Amino acid sequence: MAKNIQKIIWFSVGLAFLFSVGLAKPALAGSASLYLSPSSGTYAIGDSFLVEVKVNSSGQAINAAEGNLVFNPDEVEVIKISKNNSIFGFWTSEPSFSNSLGNIVFGGGTPDSFTGNSGTIITITFKSKTIASAQVNFSSGSVLAADGKGTNVLDNIIGGVYTLKAKITIPPSEEVPPESEYIPPATPGGVPFAPVVFSSTHSESNKWYSNNNPEFSWKVPSDVTAVKLLINKIPFSLPVILYGSITEKKIENLEDGAWYFHIRFKNEQGWGGIIHKKVLIDTEPPQPFEIKVDDKGDSTNPSPILHFQTTDSLSGIEYYEVKIGENDAVSITAAAVESNSYKIPAQEPGMHTIIVKAFDMASNSTTATTDIIIEPIELPIITDFSQIIQLGDILTIKGTSQYPEATIKVLIKEEGEETITGDVKTDKEGNWVFVYDKSLDKGTYQVWAKIIDNRGAQSNLTEKITIAVSLPTIIKFGEIAIDYLTVIITLAALIVVLVLIIFYARYQVALWKKRIREETKDVETVLQANFKTLRKKTEKQIEYFNKKPGLTKREREVHDKLKDALKMSEEFIKKEVEDIKKQLKK
Repeated sequence: MAKNIQKIIWFSVGLAFLFSVGLAKPALAGSASLYLSPSSGTYAIGDSFLVEVKVNSSGQAINAAEGNLVFNPDEVEVIKISKNNSIFGFWTSEPSFSNSLGNIVFGGGTPDSFTGNSGTIITITFKSKTIASAQVNFSSGSVLAADGKGTNVLDNIIGGVYTLKAKITIPPSEEVPPESEYIPPATPGGVPFAPVVFSSTHSESNKWYSNNNPEFSWKVPSDVTAVKLLINKIPFSLPVILYGSITEKKIENLEDGAWYFHIRFKNEQGWGGIIHKKVLIDTEPPQPFEIKVDDKGDSTNPSPILHFQTTDSLSGIEYYEVKIGENDAVSITAAAVESNSYKIPAQEPGMHTIIVKAFDMASNSTTATTDIIIEPIELPIITDFSQIIQLGDILTIKGTSQYPEATIKVLIKEEGEETITGDVKTDKEGNWVFVYDKSLDKGTYQVWAKIIDNRGAQSNLTEKITIAVSLPTIIKFGEIAIDYLTVIITLAALIVVLVLIIFYARYQVALWKKRIREETKDVETVLQANFKTLRKKTEKQIEYFNKKPGLTKREREVHDKLKDALKMSEEFIKKEVEDIKKQLKK
């Protein structure tokens, strides 16, 4: 019977599997592309150029896409991002950019769908900054099919490479050119143009650096025979220190402030144009400052206001970083703290260490610390609960508090298991009833609670109460209810009866075997006696044939068969009797 049931189960599972396979539809194969248009181009230093982010759906209907583009902010910068002519009408991630981090983020969609090979998502306006082969690439992206499932069908992403060159303009020979970081190379047949200067340590002219050992490098045309350099605090100066055709220079231990690195080339035609590269250095941190805490006269205030202020005499304050306890630090721009104050997020009761760092434009920092103590509000009171509930019953806990329309957070934990949490609101009088509508397993549970008011202020946790979940005393079968004691007694009685039946059966089998053994012995005695008589008679017949002279062929055959039959019969009867004895011994 068990084998038949097992076969039925496996047959059902097999049918279910075949049915699911038959209904399964093939997933959409990813084949859409995100790409930049144009993917290449040549642009002069200081010029702006447009790059469109496009999507090719490869014949599939799509309704959303997102992506993250990265670029080198030392080579290009983003001027703006336009959503005009976009195939998307709403944005899950508003197109944005960061020229300090060098990234662009977007995410949009349409309530309808788009199918095509050149759908414009956004248009980016870049500005070239230096001679380079600037790359703009996707660091991540997705294209979602309009299939009701949001299947990502993106299969390919294509970035762009843009050649940035210097402008071909000849500065007046008698005038000092205006300050510029990027000057075009020399043109054959005349004096050299001003060099193009790079700096691995101070790449941006209008950015402050804490490094006071700037390094500069440049490429020297083949016809240049000498180089003149100078660094000072005058924006426009003639370089006077003569060198051979060197290609780099490191200057150490400069004082804080704005410096200008001047350089020019000489060839057979004479001295060429001058470049004046600005270098901003600030090695000093902001001024020391203190943090003042204002809790509005309420020690339970979970979000006191912090007042802090400092200055930096050279580069100025760029932003503050606020860290509370073990939480992550939060960055706040100097402009955002207009009144020199910051309201911290709601904190739990207890002592919290506040660390505020002030950063200047050169990333130098000054740190201030203080400790705050937030007192807890009054505990909620648990007024009614059942110490023992039955398996399958709903856990209900009642209580009261001093705070109307506040939040009670209840925690339930069984030893060795994860803590279960639930929330309930207090009424206008501060009363509350927590109902845990899921069934708890059999066991012992610890339950405790705390309250959080509308400000976010919290109480400590209440003392733990113990609740036991036990098996119910009643089992219900439809409309029939049977208590557990009745079930247990009935089962015990059935077991006793079953044991008695087994013992009785074994006793009867033992009696039967004994009787069979005795009957077998009697049969064996009778068989042996009868066979003995038969053997004597058969042997007389054989002896008759042996004494008779001149046996015929037929008589000889009868003689031989009698002897064989006698031997075989004796062996057979002996074997059968032995087999019966063996069976009865089991």
